[in-house]
Amino acid sequence: MTFEQMFLFGLFIAVFAMLIWGKYRYDLVAFSALVIALIVGVVPYKEAFSGFGHPATIIIALVLVVSRGLINSGAIDVITRQLLATERPVAQHIGILGVVGGVMSAFINNVAALAILMPVDMQAAGKAKRIVGITLMPLAFATILGGMITLIGTPPNIIIAAYRETATGTPFSMFDFAPVGIACTIAGISFIALVGWRLIPIDKSKSVDPSRFSSLDNYIAELVVGEDNPALGQMVRDLDAQADEFDVVIIGLVRNGRRLPGRARTNEIRKGDILVVEAPPGAIDKFRSALKLSFIGEDRHAKIASEGMALMEVVVPDDSRIIGRTAMNVRLLYRQSTTLLGVSRKGKRFVERVRHLPIESGDVLLLLGASEHLPSVANWLGVLPLRERGLNVTQHKQAGLAVGLFGAAILLASFGVLQLAVALAAVVVLYVILKIVPISTLYEQIEWPVIVLLGSMIPLGSALESAGGTDLIANAIVSLTAPYPIAVVLTVLMVVTMTLSDLLNNTATAVIAAPIAVNIANTLNVSPDPFLMAVAVAASCAFLTPIGHKNNTLIMGPGGYRFGDYWRMGLPLEIIVIVVSVPTILLVWPL
Repeated sequence: MTFEQMFLFGLFIAVFAMLIWGKYRYDLVAFSALVIALIVGVVPYKEAFSGFGHPATIIIALVLVVSRGLINSGAIDVITRQLLATERPVAQHIGILGVVGGVMSAFINNVAALAILMPVDMQAAGKAKRIVGITLMPLAFATILGGMITLIGTPPNIIIAAYRETATGTPFSMFDFAPVGIACTIAGISFIALVGWRLIPIDKSKSVDPSRFSSLDNYIAELVVGEDNPALGQMVRDLDAQADEFDVVIIGLVRNGRRLPGRARTNEIRKGDILVVEAPPGAIDKFRSALKLSFIGEDRHAKIASEGMALMEVVVPDDSRIIGRTAMNVRLLYRQSTTLLGVSRKGKRFVERVRHLPIESGDVLLLLGASEHLPSVANWLGVLPLRERGLNVTQHKQAGLAVGLFGAAILLASFGVLQLAVALAAVVVLYVILKIVPISTLYEQIEWPVIVLLGSMIPLGSALESAGGTDLIANAIVSLTAPYPIAVVLTVLMVVTMTLSDLLNNTATAVIAAPIAVNIANTLNVSPDPFLMAVAVAASCAFLTPIGHKNNTLIMGPGGYRFGDYWRMGLPLEIIVIVVSVPTILLVWPL
């Protein structure tokens, strides 16, 4: 081996060891390795930061922003509303949630899909009095599987498509991954729902009570019934079933500025009525979106909020301006264009209107207003913002528009009218202009550690390929499998890639394994497509450890899992993926 090959192999081994050790974050490890390679000279300076402008890096960043836009618009909530039935058997619940998670992961980032569905699953577990660890791992694995179906579902697909363009001149298109991805997803979710979840070792002493994640302070809030609302003509009690889905309790009705006696259970709802509800802040917004209700002052906020609306939770100290006064007294809406949406007072209920309630020290207030203006409002009131917990104001009126723009971009990219990166960039620009994604939070939606990791690993992977390192690995695999059919070669390549992905980030694995796949194909004098597709599938399938995929890491704490719990369901699932994908790849992508 040459000096460059030996140095790069040594550098990659050091990176692998550091990532497995886990003391330092993966983006710092990868960027440090790039700097070392530049100093030594194995990566040319002109290619030092080429990875940050690589199409794969740009597309991953854009997909994350588009995913947030679809969430903000409430388009995703429409899909999840029917998933909270508690009477379903566990296998049926896992199957339904797995299918929904798989479909969602195909069109938005699979980490975002899990983040959306985790609270749904945990809420369902709490209502069914079921240990959440039984269902969280199946959900995480299902979202990983679903990401394999399309180009934008998971970063490895994006990387493989971009590398195919480098190797052959033409990238994989949006749905080229679908035949293999759908076959693996169907087989995988079927196994998970019927057998896999039974293999998960559940330690009740370490499982986390789902109620812990939903026991945040409830607020008393008011929601306005507008024109053409589906609740019109119904009695208050008729909304109980929908309210229960969102953990919302309807505790009163306000009409013509006066709260009706008791809980107004048998009163018919009219236009302009105000429902008084008790719920956590996120549930208030979801209930409002589902029933097409409005916040008080919502139209006023929407007109002046250049960066969109936001929710802020604040606690009232002893010296606050609003102590002993009401939101009406301080003219909060008219002076500061901010609505006092809800009040939490240590679990106590009150009969006063929210805006007419004298505020006490220790109250927690839920403020609604322009995202760029809320910090100054909190300062003006003399209240203390609580730790941010990702509260969003769902813009349900724009759900159709958000989905339509995204769908149009996918169609334009699929038919080759626009490059995918250009189509997604146009969607992001329109989302910002239409305030579906506030410009103030635009860059917060991008997982910068992943971007730094990918931007650092791409030049290192190119250097290894240029130095002939990937040729050595490819030749070793070909020599090992020389007497055997191509299917065996594909299987060995997938096993090696899956092993790397279980130990490393799947993005880094795809960067390293893609040139190996092409070199194997060139050595065998066959098409590189089956080998690239095998790497795409294998890099995505990291089911043996909590560090191989971010979805596995996200569920570790809430599910009460240990490091060694994942392989029990993950190992047979990886075997099933290989058994299904190898013949499907050879059928769809002939040699």
